[in-house]
Amino acid sequence: MGKKIGKVYVVGHKNPDTDSICSAIAYANLKKQITGDEYVARRAGQINEETHYVLKKFKVSPPNLLPNVKMQVKDMDIHKVEGVEPNVSIKDTWAKMKEQNVKTLPILKEGELVGVISTGDIATSYMDVYDNCILSSARTQYKNIVQTLDGTLITGNEHGYFTKGKVTIAASNTDLMEEFIEKDDLVILGNRHESQECAVDIDASCLVVCQGAKVSDELIRRAEEQSIVIISTPHDTFTAARLINQSIPVKHFMTKAPLVTFRMTDYVDEIKEAMTKKKFRDFPILDRHGHFKGFISRRRFMNVSKKKVILVDHNEKSQAVDGIEEADIMEIIDHHRLGNIETMGPVFFRNQPVGCTATIVYQMYEENGVKITPTIAGLLCSAIISDTLLFRSPTCTQVDEKVAKKLAKIAGINMEQMAGEMFKAGSSLQGKSAEEICFQDFKQFTVNDIVFGVGQINSMNKDELKEIRGVLEPHMPKVLKSHNLQMVYFMLTDILDESTELICCGNNAKAYIIDAFDLREDAEKIVLKGVVSRKKQLIPTLVGALQQ
Repeated sequence: MGKKIGKVYVVGHKNPDTDSICSAIAYANLKKQITGDEYVARRAGQINEETHYVLKKFKVSPPNLLPNVKMQVKDMDIHKVEGVEPNVSIKDTWAKMKEQNVKTLPILKEGELVGVISTGDIATSYMDVYDNCILSSARTQYKNIVQTLDGTLITGNEHGYFTKGKVTIAASNTDLMEEFIEKDDLVILGNRHESQECAVDIDASCLVVCQGAKVSDELIRRAEEQSIVIISTPHDTFTAARLINQSIPVKHFMTKAPLVTFRMTDYVDEIKEAMTKKKFRDFPILDRHGHFKGFISRRRFMNVSKKKVILVDHNEKSQAVDGIEEADIMEIIDHHRLGNIETMGPVFFRNQPVGCTATIVYQMYEENGVKITPTIAGLLCSAIISDTLLFRSPTCTQVDEKVAKKLAKIAGINMEQMAGEMFKAGSSLQGKSAEEICFQDFKQFTVNDIVFGVGQINSMNKDELKEIRGVLEPHMPKVLKSHNLQMVYFMLTDILDESTELICCGNNAKAYIIDAFDLREDAEKIVLKGVVSRKKQLIPTLVGALQQ
């Protein structure tokens, strides 16, 4: 076994037909059986009534929608980092950064991101702080001071906060001390008893006694009465003074909200701009509940894993799922003319001139010796019935017919009956808007610089086709405009009569058809006898006329 390839989406074209959906389901199943890897069928648009009917009949749930295959944040390499709480000291935060070898750390309050701190912010706390009141203005907890100075608490409440006053060092005699030390200050001092006593007289809020010097029981008792905190540290006064600012809570120096964050579902090409504007090294990523998931660095931003796809039943870029140029196309299985999809590397491309992709998928089951279940057989057989109009279409080959018969046997279905029910479901107007009827089987094509669309509905009922025409004709100009097309055609195909009435709309649309099919110039209705296939009859003839 080679290495796991991750999830691969098997997907048909936009406005999918029965072949597109059924072949995707069957092919994803085949690939999974052969490789053991994760292949999932997806759809690139709304499922039409005919396909709904088929899926329901064989009790298969419709594939989920794949709105696009653009790269998202969740496809990137997200760096998981353990954060710290807002009250943690700068010293502990720095230790955490070194331990994880990171330059940015999230500050989290119960999983919620409240800020980020970078090595630069910590450098700032050292280099730019000349303010001896910062310890109190940052509301530093005594517990932090004890930990930072590797000290022990002799008396007082370690959960209290140092909230007013300045940090001072009692290095001079008591007369001078009384001049610059005030009530509520924090005093760093040595082993001189008279200095310790003086600090208690002034009513300092905290005494830091260095080099583990002794404090008399009498003084401890007085300190307790006045709620003064006494901390003993093994460090000398210089070291204690240098370290003490590291006890400041990290929240004081962190970058606070609003932060530049991204969500797991954000699209990479949309956040690129935000990233280039801001010069941060790391950007926090949140999940849909707003909880912190990790960082993306500007550097990691460049290696995103592309979404992997297999295209079935199409190879034209305009018919493919959005963002196809950002995806990694693994394979293409199709039976249409060669379109304009470009791939980055070589791909497995199988294109056969048969009536239906499902026929090719059947062949691949056979070639790989994988057994076809009645369910899969039912889906594939329905796809062939749909694409070949029960073998009436000129696209239909003997291979299609032979395969369909084998599949019908495995699935235990009567093809004539199935066809009747499928086409009836597909051409039913019940509860459908003109827009829905128009786009249930619609494809876009580009020839030279002309972009045009062709829709089709097949029916066994003349009156129904007449009714559909009444609904569609006035709607066509809107389609032209909303989809930026130069021309729109709609094929009303009468399966029994094997002919198509064509509605034309747009610049020269009718003239091109009259020219292509050698019709009378003054033809009111355009009826094309014997034309039932968009792929094999209408498109090639029209493309020929457009290229002249």
